[in-house]
Order: sequence, then C-alpha cells, then structure tokens
Amino acid sequence: MVVLQASEPIVDTRRVSAAVAAAGLSSFALLYAPQPVLPQLAAAYGLDPGSASLAIGVATASLAVAVLPLAWLAGVAGRRRVILWSVVVSAVIGLLLPLAPSFPVFLVMRGVQGVAIAGFAGVAAAYLADQVGTARLAGAVGAMIAGNSVGGMLGRLGAGFAADPLGWHGALVAVAGVALVCALFTAATLPRGAAGGHRTPSREAGAQDGTPTQDRARTQDGAGTRDGAGTPGGGVRLGVGLVAPFAVGALAMGAFVALYNAAGFRLAAPPLSLTPAAASLVFLSYAMGTASSAAAGRLATRLGRTPALVAALVVTVAGAALTAHPSLPVIAAGFAVLTAGFFAAHAIANAWVTADAPPPARGRAAGVYTLCYYLGSGAGGTAGAVVYGHAGWTWLIVMTSAWLLLAALAVLVTRRRRTAP
Repeated sequence: MVVLQASEPIVDTRRVSAAVAAAGLSSFALLYAPQPVLPQLAAAYGLDPGSASLAIGVATASLAVAVLPLAWLAGVAGRRRVILWSVVVSAVIGLLLPLAPSFPVFLVMRGVQGVAIAGFAGVAAAYLADQVGTARLAGAVGAMIAGNSVGGMLGRLGAGFAADPLGWHGALVAVAGVALVCALFTAATLPRGAAGGHRTPSREAGAQDGTPTQDRARTQDGAGTRDGAGTPGGGVRLGVGLVAPFAVGALAMGAFVALYNAAGFRLAAPPLSLTPAAASLVFLSYAMGTASSAAAGRLATRLGRTPALVAALVVTVAGAALTAHPSLPVIAAGFAVLTAGFFAAHAIANAWVTADAPPPARGRAAGVYTLCYYLGSGAGGTAGAVVYGHAGWTWLIVMTSAWLLLAALAVLVTRRRRTAP
C-alpha cells in the first residue's frame, strides 16, 4: 500500500514554463524552417519537389525513431541535461546546414538535427511533471505547447520572408540564430531540480511485518524519478488508460498535418489562385494554436479532462468542415478554428499522459506519446496528400474528420472503462 506524505515539488512554475517554452520555440522553428524554402533548395541542388521534401521528412522521421531511446537516456543521465544538449546541438546544426556541399550531406545533417530535437520533444513533458507536479502540470504543458506552436509558425514565416532578401542560406541561418538565443535562455533559466525538494510516497513492505520502507527521490540534475534502475521504464506497465491520449496524438496530428500539407496546393489552384507567398500566410493560424494550447489547462480544470478533450476534437472537425467552403475568408476562418481545436486537444492529451503514467515510467510514457504523434504526422501527411491528389479536398476532409472522431471515441471508451465498477 502507498501512503502519500506530501504532494507536489515546490518550484517557480513561471520560470520552468518560460524555459521550456523557449526550448520548444527553438526546437520547432528549426524543425520546420526548411519548409518554405523547399523550391530554393530544389533549384540549388537540382531536385524535383518530392526529393526536396525529404528535407522535412528525414528530420521528422529521425525524431520519431529517436524519441524512445532518448527518453530512456534521460532517465539515466537526467532530463535537464538531455534537454539542454538537445536545444544547443540542434541550433548549432541549424547554423551549419547552409554549408552542406551536397543534398545527401544536407539530409544527413537534418537527420542528426531531428535526433537532437527528439531529446527535447520526448523528455520535456516528463521533466515538467517532475518539476511542477500534477496539480499545475496542465498549465505548464500548455505553455510548452504554446512555445512549440510559436516556433513552428515563426520558423516557417521567418524563413519564408527572409528567403527573398537573403536567399535560402541566409534564411536558415537567421532562424538558427534566433533558435540559439532561445537555447541559451533555456540553459540559463532551466532549474536543476525542485526548489525546496519534496517528499515521496512511503511503501508499507507487506502485510505480515508492516515495516515501512521509504523510496528516495532521485533529483540529480533535474531528472526527478528515474525510469527504472538502468532499464527503460523499470518494468513498470503504462496501462490501457493511456491508449486514448496515444490515439489522440497519432490520429489528430495525422489529420492536422494532412490538411496543412494539402492546403498550399488548394490555395494555389483555381478559383483561389493565390501566389505562394500569400498561400504561406495560412500558417498565421498557428497563433490560434498558441492561444488555445495555453488555455487548455484551464479548460480541462473547468470541464474535466474527458469533456474538454472531446470538445477540442469536435472543434477541430468543425474547422476542417469550414475549409470546404469556396470563400477565402471562410477557408481562413476554418484553418484558424481547426488549429485552435487541435492544439487544445494536443495539450490536454500530452498532460494526460504525464499525469497518469506511473512516476517511474513518465519518461517512457512521454516518449511513446511523442512517437505516436510524429508517426501520425508522417503517415497522416502522406495519406492526406494521396487522397487530395486523387479525390480532392472534400474527401480529404471526410478522411481527416473520421480520424478525429475515432480519437474522440477512444477517449470516451477509456472514460467508460475507468468509471465502470
């Protein structure tokens, strides 16, 4: 039996949230910076568009593959240390990317950069759980995801607008320079551990002798509770209760990326016929994601986790449906709505994983969620492009809406299982 003697670590939540948000901004600006300059990359290296798009695909794929190993490494070496190495190494690689003498070398560097970014993506939520405790976790995770969304938006827009005067080389350097500043801010402000410490559960060692034994918190270098004694997850099972947020991460991200991957093609095609620069302004919708992810914690506290998550997914479906309208203002509104709904759902699902996972397995649970998230991104984005190319935008909305509703169903089924006697 476990007897809780005290609850949460005592830390400056605003400081932790700001440091992790800056790390997220740095990581995701770097991850997506090449997207708006893919045509320039293709011209520079003599590529077709499909080959040039590997500049994004290689990085996201390597991120997904590296998430779980780095989550385990963080349980051994310390989560703070892994986060710091992640943001610094990825920013330095970003500065070196324009020096790549050939496209294969460029792709190798992007692959290494994706692995480095995985150190932040797979560890940050578990680090926040260690630092701020479950009571304040939803708000802190919301701030982190807000930083992620700002980074994704600024990386795309910054590189796109800088490419005209500076070329693609200067555009990538500009984004990497901003990312390095954010990384240095994170290094200066990220706490080494809970300020003041916290007590941990005591375990009564069996019913026969009743002798209590005290678990010791492992907080070296901000690692919090480690993921087992030298083995990934320490043999602790994650439980079926986490299937729902994993499903949300995969299905919702797949739908979101599918819609955004095809958006440029639809906006550039008749009757809209927007220029590439004008079509790229659709990424301004990420500002709605920044606001909604930051507010998701308050929404979950007010409505309850399950109703808030289902509501966010339904809002995403409604936004996707609005984009079927032929009017450009309605399409823009649809992207704003679906972006707000998706990032709220992502924030709530991410906090769900780290709050419900057993403390020894938090890093592994966060890694599995991030793995599902980016596998959904790759598979969903590819499937969406295929459906759009063969059947058009309406069928793409039908497919992505089905994924989102399936995710909502998984959440409701999980709630029913948890509340059943």
